Parts: sequence; C-alpha cells; structure tokens
Amino acid sequence: MKVEIRPGLARGTVAAPPSKSYAHRLMLCAALAPGTSTVRGVAQSEDMGATLDCISSLGAQYQLDSDVLTVRGVSGPLPQDARFPCRESGSTLRFFLPLALVMGSGAVFTGTRRLMERGISVYETLFAEKNISLQKSSESLTVSGRLTPGRYTLRGDVSSQFVTGLLFALPLPDGPSVLQVLPPVESRPYIDITLDAMKAFGVTVTEAPENTFHIPGGQTYRPMDVTVEGDWSNAAALLALNELGGDVTVTGLRTDSLQGDRICVEYLRQLSNPEAVLDLSGCPDLGPVLFAVAAANHGAVFTGTRRLKIKESDRAQVMAEELKKFGVFAEVGENTVKISPGGIKKPDAMLCGHNDHRVIMALSLLASQVGGVIDEAEAVRKSYPDFFRDLKHLGLEVTYGTE
Repeated sequence: MKVEIRPGLARGTVAAPPSKSYAHRLMLCAALAPGTSTVRGVAQSEDMGATLDCISSLGAQYQLDSDVLTVRGVSGPLPQDARFPCRESGSTLRFFLPLALVMGSGAVFTGTRRLMERGISVYETLFAEKNISLQKSSESLTVSGRLTPGRYTLRGDVSSQFVTGLLFALPLPDGPSVLQVLPPVESRPYIDITLDAMKAFGVTVTEAPENTFHIPGGQTYRPMDVTVEGDWSNAAALLALNELGGDVTVTGLRTDSLQGDRICVEYLRQLSNPEAVLDLSGCPDLGPVLFAVAAANHGAVFTGTRRLKIKESDRAQVMAEELKKFGVFAEVGENTVKISPGGIKKPDAMLCGHNDHRVIMALSLLASQVGGVIDEAEAVRKSYPDFFRDLKHLGLEVTYGTE
C-alpha cells in the first residue's frame, strides 16, 4: 500500500493507542490464569493478532469484542504437537518459547523470514546448557525438552524479551528458580512492565540484588479484570508533530508509567538544542522518530544504537537510506548515529517503509513537512493500525493507493 502525505501542520487532540508492551503481557497472563479474565483496551494490530493466535495454541480460549478481550485461561498441559504462529512478532516468539518448554515438552514456532533472521541467540545459548533441542529453518523453530526449576543466567544487552519469557514461565513448575541478568541490562523498563503485569495477576517475584530475580515455584496466575494504559512508544510519533510546528495534545498517557519510552517528552525537548546527544540504549523503539525530528531541525548525535539492527529492519541503516532522499546525511556507526543539520527538502524518490512500523511513522513526520509518498505503508498495522486515520483527524492530508 502506498500512502501520500501532503505538507501541513497537525492540530487537535487524539487519544494514545493502547500500550502494545502492556497489552502483550496482560493478555499472556490472562491466558495462564485458570478461569475468566478481561483485558480492556486491546488494539487489533498485527502483533496483537499474533499473540491471540499463540494464546489459542496454549489451549486458552478468547473472545475479542471491539477492544475488550475475554480470556478463559489454560487449566492443563500444552496440547501435543502445538504450533505457535508468531507472524512477525519478536516479543510473541520470545515470550511463548519458555512456556512451551514448561507446560509441555516442546512445540513448533512459525513466522516470517525476517522474524527468524532476528533470531533467539540468548535462548540458543541457554537451551544448549539445558539439553534442549532446537532446529531452525527459514520460517520455523522447533524446540523439544523441558525447562525445570533452577538457576538461570542471561545476557542483558540483547533484548529484555528473553528475560520476560523466563519470568512468565518459571513460576509455573514446582520448585524455586533464580534468574540472574548480566549487566549491562538494556531496556530495563520492559522488565519492570513484565513484573507489574505478573503482580496484577497474583504472581510473586522478588529482586535482590539488582537484576537477580527470585521466583517461587508452583504459583498460579489468578484471573483478573485489567485495563491497558496508553502507549508512549507510538504516542511519540504524535507528540513529535509539536516539534515540527504542530499543536497536538495526546490523551490517555500516564506520566507515572513504567514504560521507558515516556522519556520521549524529554528527548524531543532536547532536540531543540543544536548539540543534542541522546542515549537510545534504553529506548531503541524511539530511534526512527527521533532521527526524523533531528533531521527536520538541528541534527543530533545518538548513542546506544547497536540494537536497532535486530528490529523489524536494520533501523539505523534504513533510516539513513530514507533520510538521504530528503537531502539529509546520516552517519551510522557501530553504536552511534549522527544526523547532520541542514533541514529537509521534498524527497527525490518514493519513500520505502521497509516493512517496519516505526520507520513508516518516522517518514510520515517528514512527509508532513515537505510532502512524500511512502511505499509498504501497510506495515504500520503491526502496532498502530489507526495511525493514518489519526493523522487525518489532526488535519493532515493523507491519501491512499498513490501510484
């Protein structure tokens, strides 16, 4: 799908979409809780669809009515020959893998080629230590074996999603476990969101010392009625419009949220400084939007960008490629990105979304300044299916199907 955005200023009020990070975790907790739970505020995005598919694979039942999800959780072992269709959702794959090895003796996980390329390197190391078999192809992963209570050590500098997967699974078997996460621990706020969701469903985890988690075994998730808070990660693309001359108010965001991407407010403010240096190690999902705002203003230097390589696209490289079309040079290093100042011009070629929802939102910001056509724009449905509708609500001219 191609989308054309004409130059204009965004003005008005729009509600933040529900938090993808919280929704994933609350939905999974509901699936693990015997009985009936309600999760309110579930966006019907591609990632949520993947999670719902995998909830069914666990043996849970659900009904989604508008944005209200009712889940009847599992009450037995994993069905034999279970298959988990993860689509393109890395968090879904990484959250459900340990559960398959605790609730059963293995399963098959399918997904896109890009998802399989992103990999599960941290789990591969762990599985080798625990005598768990892993077979990979370009579109599937097959695991067999059992995760048992004990001591687990994970790297903390790849993705917090591996930590979350074990935190969800290890309370279930009989016997205590200890999970030690080795520093540096990047994206720590996402671990805090996981612990918050588990606590809401009655599961206990203690931490002492920092990044060492003590997990009592034999616990049971309790059915609950919960509401998903607004998403700071996606709201960043709306708030960024204010740095481009707009006047946008985003409702439904908690200023005391555990979401690390709430730092977007401070980072967007800092981009008004011509010498801004921002660390993205704790908030990699903000990268493309912040790159776009920097390109439209004074430029900036970004550190802690290494993990952008393992997202839906190699986000630093593809943003550098797209910014070049706007006349902006971006220098990509191993763990840094430097956006040169100078302002943007109308792109000299069609923009490409690179099948990455964050990239599409970032390019939309720049197109709102000078115009542009974005190809592969349908990938925004991964996390924010109403993004272009909301841009139109804010007064921007958005048209679909441009050739």
